[in-house]
Amino acid sequence: MKENVRKAEIQRKTEETEVLVQLALDGTGQYQIDTEVPFLSHMLTLFAVHSLCDVKVTARGDIEVDDHHTVEDIGICLGQALKAALGEKRGISRYGDAIIPMDEALVRVVVDLSGRPYLVFDAEFTQEKIGNFSTENVREFFQAIVNSAGINLHIDMIRGDNSHHVAEAIFKAFARALKKAVADEPGVDGVWSSKGNL
Repeated sequence: MKENVRKAEIQRKTEETEVLVQLALDGTGQYQIDTEVPFLSHMLTLFAVHSLCDVKVTARGDIEVDDHHTVEDIGICLGQALKAALGEKRGISRYGDAIIPMDEALVRVVVDLSGRPYLVFDAEFTQEKIGNFSTENVREFFQAIVNSAGINLHIDMIRGDNSHHVAEAIFKAFARALKKAVADEPGVDGVWSSKGNL
């Protein structure tokens, strides 16, 4: 991880999971991902690479039950880390958007680092599982991020048939949209809001 950057470390331990997330917003896309849900690990790797955030995630959970608790708690920790790393949000662009194709799939993601949690999720999956990852938990993961980070996030699947492709396009588009939203905005010294804070 780089020094002197906007960064945060979050640890969460419950009866169901134990999660560590380190996030540096001004990174180069470095990653260390170690979860017991391989497909989610793949998606978190894509998130790091396409957001240019440095990301470390270590997670252990009750996957003998299912993957829900692990996926959700990683989302909670990532959202908390994002909120902590952003601090007062001074000088950032605030808004970001991306439209990403993955073969036949096409996904649009728009984010506002507004301080107000709200998720609009319009995507469908043709498979219930990818490996040991339940595709219904894509929504749960992003709901956890939204609630914990206090952001407004719209995820729209424009088209797509292959569940892997749709999920991959969602994570890449979220990464690219977030990269824009956390970027420095020339000419903005304070918080870019008529309210004066976010």
